[in-house]
Formats: sequence, C-alpha cells, structure tokens
Amino acid sequence: MLDTSARLLRLLAILQTRPEWTGPELAGRLGVTVRTLRRDVSRLRDLGYPVHATPGVAGGYRLGAGSTLPPLLLDDDEAVAVVLSLRTAASQSVAGIAETSLRALATVERILPARLRRRAAALRLSTVPLAGGAPTVDAEVLTVIAEACQSLHRLTFDHRSRDGTVRPRQVEPYRLVQTGRRWYLVARDTDRDDWRTFRVDRISGPRSTGLRFAPRDPPNPATFVSDSVGAAQYRYRASVLVQAPAEVVTERVPPTAGLVEAVDGRSCLLRTGADSLGFLALHLALLGPEFTVLEPAALVDEIGVLAARLDRARRRSAPAPERPG
Repeated sequence: MLDTSARLLRLLAILQTRPEWTGPELAGRLGVTVRTLRRDVSRLRDLGYPVHATPGVAGGYRLGAGSTLPPLLLDDDEAVAVVLSLRTAASQSVAGIAETSLRALATVERILPARLRRRAAALRLSTVPLAGGAPTVDAEVLTVIAEACQSLHRLTFDHRSRDGTVRPRQVEPYRLVQTGRRWYLVARDTDRDDWRTFRVDRISGPRSTGLRFAPRDPPNPATFVSDSVGAAQYRYRASVLVQAPAEVVTERVPPTAGLVEAVDGRSCLLRTGADSLGFLALHLALLGPEFTVLEPAALVDEIGVLAARLDRARRRSAPAPERPG
C-alpha cells in the first residue's frame, strides 16, 4: 500500500481527471477503505485543496477551484507538450506575456525528472524564434473579449478600420479565431444587425455592458473568418475546381488567402482572391495541381495572357540550335 504522502498525491491526480467521483470509486482506486479515504480528503483540505463532498446515494467528491495550485501531475508527453506550448507562447502574438511564459517555463523545467529536463533543454536550445512584423494584441484586451464570449455579455469598444478611421462599436461577441500571428473576433454588430469580423489588434478599450444576449444563427467561426479576411477583402474573387484532395491544397493555401472545401477524395473547391487578376493567375499556376476556373471569366482571359507571355519568354530563352559543320 502507498504511504500517506504518496497516496495524497495519487488522490489529487485522480480527482483532476474528471468532474466527480464517488467515495467507493476513489477508495477502490487507492486500495483503501472509505473511512481512510475520508481522512485523506480531510488532510487535503487542511493543505488548502478545496475538495467538495456531496452527501447521499448520488453524492461524491470533486476538486474545486482554490487559492493553492495542485502539484503538476503530468505524464511524459503531457510535460513536453506544456514546455513546447510555453516556449511557443513566449514568441507569439500576444503582447506582455513573453516574460511570464518564460518564468512559467523555468518553473516547470525545475520540477521535471532528469530525463524530461534533457528533452526540454533540447527544445529550448534548438529552437530560434523568427521575429516577424505582424501586429501583437494586448493580453488584457484579449482576456476581456474572451470573458465576454464565455459569459455572453455585449461588448463596446473602439475599432480602427483599414483606412485608420476609429469608430465606436457595440457587438455580441461569439468566438476568437487565431490565424497564425493574428487574432480575430467573430461577433454580431448590433448597429448593423449582422455578423462581422474584427481584428483584435485594432480593438481598443473593450468594455462589457453587463447586458446578456443569446447568439442568433452563429456562423462557423473558422470558416467565417477565412471567408471574410481571405477572398472577401480583395478586388477580384475566384472559384476554382482543383484536381487534388482538400488536405493537399489546404497545406499550400493559408486560411487568410482562401477557403478550401472538399468535393470528393480527389478534388476540392478553392475560393480565393487578389487585388490583381495577373497575380491571381500566377498564384493558381504556382499552386501545382491541375485546375479549372469556374468564375470569373476575366480570370480565364488573364491566364491566357500569362500563358502567352511565358511561352514567348520560353522561346526567347531557349538556346539556339547548333549549325552543322
């Protein structure tokens, strides 16, 4: 049988795996009597861990939120995932959390077993973040928006448009969507009575109004953002049938550049766009797989112009045939 200290750690680990356990279930997992289990629960409470008990036949035990964090009880893969996530967070798009992430990473690494510390050190020493020019979002702004999405409270904020104009907005926030280093809020704009996307780095001063709402016909957040900030923002939009599986095309087309929908196992529909038909034609040519333009007709003409230019360049660049003798 485990000694008391080891049993308490084991009990904490079990309590964290699901919302509620019955007394006999916990006692059976620990190999102790229900009476011993009650004493162990009492010891955990004395240590500051809020273990709540519900009496009766349908009652049980659950670990509540308290002022003291339970010890980290992770398997090897979970521990490495935490280290990798913290390392990634330290170099990503949320401002003000890099230092906090690094402190948390150092704390986690100190309590890892030696074999995992070596793996964590390898990740740390072998990884170099590439600094980019993408805008960062304020962690406090992100938190206020996330809490409003969770609590279904209306938000007001100032939003800066692409041309730099700042306007007040009141919205019913639904979901946050991250695309690479950018964050978007999907929300219903109450003034326009329609769903909109808002870049979070352009939001300032978000405040909850305290007014609750019920989401009305919410869209799929990822698809909505992909469509809104992808093809929709460009002057020219195109629908293209690509002769390749959707998963292959998705790897080559970022979500902010187009929306990919599977047609069958061998083809997919790509909705994309650009401010120039010439650039759009070149982008499709470089995509790789065979394709058919469904719309617009002007893009078909532009592909013909591009093909003719490339063919002329090929013929000019071909080496002249050697003359005999």
